[in-house]
Amino acid sequence: YLHLSKGSNYFLHHCLDALCSVRADGSMSLIWAPLFPQEMADQLLQKMTTKGILNDTTVGIFRNCKELRLRRASIRSSPVSAEAFRLALCPHRLLELDVSWVSGGLTGADIISGLASNPECRLSLQRLSLSGLRLDWESLEEDGGVRVGFSSLQGLRMLNVANTDVNDAVLEDICTLPHLETLDISCSAISKLTALLKCNNTLRFLIAHKLQQLDMSPARLLFVFNQLHALRHLDFSDDHFAVDDSDGRVGDETVRQLLEGSPEVLPSLVSLDISGRKRISEAAIGAFVQSRSRLVFLGLLATGVSSCDVLSSKKNLKITGEADENQVCEALRRYRDQECFIREALVHLYNLTTDADKPQPDMLKLVVSAMQSHPTSLHVHLVATACVFNLTTQDLAEAMSVSLLSSTIAQLLYAMKTFPNHHQVQKNCLLALCSDYILQDVPFDKYLAATLVINWLSSHEDPTLQRMAVAVISILVAKVKTLLTHCALASCRKIQLLAIVQQKAMVGVVDSTLKFALSALWNLTDEMPAAARNFIECQGLELYEEVLESYYSEPSIQQKVLGLLNNIAEVEELQADLMEEDLLEHILSLLQDSQVEVGVRYFAGGILAHLSSRAEAWTLEGELRTTILEQLHDSIMTWTQLEREMVSYRSFRPFCPLLQPCQPSGVQLWAVWAIHLVCSQNTSHYSSMLEREGLTELLKALTAHPDTHSDVKGLSDRILCMVEQYQSHSGAFKSQTEPRNS
Repeated sequence: YLHLSKGSNYFLHHCLDALCSVRADGSMSLIWAPLFPQEMADQLLQKMTTKGILNDTTVGIFRNCKELRLRRASIRSSPVSAEAFRLALCPHRLLELDVSWVSGGLTGADIISGLASNPECRLSLQRLSLSGLRLDWESLEEDGGVRVGFSSLQGLRMLNVANTDVNDAVLEDICTLPHLETLDISCSAISKLTALLKCNNTLRFLIAHKLQQLDMSPARLLFVFNQLHALRHLDFSDDHFAVDDSDGRVGDETVRQLLEGSPEVLPSLVSLDISGRKRISEAAIGAFVQSRSRLVFLGLLATGVSSCDVLSSKKNLKITGEADENQVCEALRRYRDQECFIREALVHLYNLTTDADKPQPDMLKLVVSAMQSHPTSLHVHLVATACVFNLTTQDLAEAMSVSLLSSTIAQLLYAMKTFPNHHQVQKNCLLALCSDYILQDVPFDKYLAATLVINWLSSHEDPTLQRMAVAVISILVAKVKTLLTHCALASCRKIQLLAIVQQKAMVGVVDSTLKFALSALWNLTDEMPAAARNFIECQGLELYEEVLESYYSEPSIQQKVLGLLNNIAEVEELQADLMEEDLLEHILSLLQDSQVEVGVRYFAGGILAHLSSRAEAWTLEGELRTTILEQLHDSIMTWTQLEREMVSYRSFRPFCPLLQPCQPSGVQLWAVWAIHLVCSQNTSHYSSMLEREGLTELLKALTAHPDTHSDVKGLSDRILCMVEQYQSHSGAFKSQTEPRNS
């Protein structure tokens, strides 16, 4: 059977078409299916929903209700029409159904009439969530002289009609349900709660958040609440961001009277949520908590009283508030779907984590969850991205799981994509991304990240953000340069990195932004002929010639400039673009100058070695080439071995033409010096690369050839000896660590 937790992505995205035929109406049907375990059918539907591939076409596979038997079905936020819903889901003997926020024109009336058409479903369905839908109550028709409604679903125990157009008449129908235990009528147009008296002996959980059209006196509201004998949880919270402060006065007064009233009112109450309510006193909270020994939860976020002294002594009482991290995290857990409270909790979390000094992965999970639950809310993402930075800054990220960090970065990229013009959101995301550990070791969509950052650079010039953006790009391009070529260098309009280099060079600035931009361009053109060509077409060569001359005393800048020119020189069809006498004479002067750092002379030598290696392609004076070849050999022999790592190579393939026996000694010498340099610094890595790419054989051929210069032979022998010693050592170590036969 299909293992949905691991293999489902492949199945859903690559196998669904192969396993299904298409009906005349365009819906899918499984060509053949075994009798699925019932739980697996539920999991398959859930996976299709969460992966965003459930629609009128794919939901058709569930019309086969003999092999795919659904009991707990969720199509939350999926684009499913009324007809597709009726055909695919209504024939099942459902226990639970979540159709919250479904698009595609599906209404509450469609759902109720569809479910009521199945006699089994009328009795079996226990939990139904219609949050965010239009009910279209008036369109419901009579069935055998009786109007179809919620009351037709006699088995219902839990009903969620939050964020719908449910009204007083619909509530009257709902409250006739004989087993109704949980009811959520939040953010609705209900004005009277008197209908609740019909289910006063069964209703245990009432969620009535933000009932802004409620039109009852505090005394009448308290009377209704007092008659709900089975009620254990009451959520009578309000949106504290409401514009009109007078909107919640009746509710606030009701809450005040409830807190100060007798414990005989709602005696079974163990959970009360009054977050967002104003005019609540600490004394009233203290008296209420002391008189309710069975209380396990109290919602006090945005009330101003969550730091009440009496609460600190109630260790078993869970509280949402802003007094400490526990209260704030509890708020993030409980109010996942309530944007007003998520915003409030995130603000307090940001303040609490500004100086975070220990990793808090559970807290980060809550922040990511909040962002996922409110994908279009600028307010949520503005504060949440700041919280992410607080929780992952410095070395905090390194102590968290890679999977958590991956999902976190994915959410940051979503925020950058969704709010491209919001300065602070972009800044928060860049701050969080600007981490070597995250950029180097955490898997995420680096192509998307680089694309978003480059696009941001194209329309913003904030120096602080520019520096961070270029730093991020300089690392990312080395990892996804193939894909990035089209994104970053396909047209002159997009070479924002070149624009930054030009901007800095015009005023002679040497800063981290310039260095990062130069590094990014260097990486982008490494073994990427198309990128190098685009660089040239966008006048990058002219700019780099100016930078090379104007930053003569800055070796860190010169190395990056010469490194990119090396990349161009490696591409035979682009070498003609570098055949400029002034440019090559300047590079030659760097090679010859003993006062210039070896790192700069090394890259200068690389350019000249590649260009002078092809006599047939040389278009300048022959005397210049002769001078270059002589100076290459003489200069290299004066270089001292470098201790620090100056350069790394993904491949030695560009060196192969330089190591041919027919090449001048200066060209060969530069190539073997370069190979010796990196091999001596990282023998294990480069030894295998030499073997894999056939360079050991080239070096052996070079040392054996009678015309090879002794300097070239000497360095080649040292490289081969280094490789041989490493292989002998690693082989001996391997034989010592392998288990022996007894």
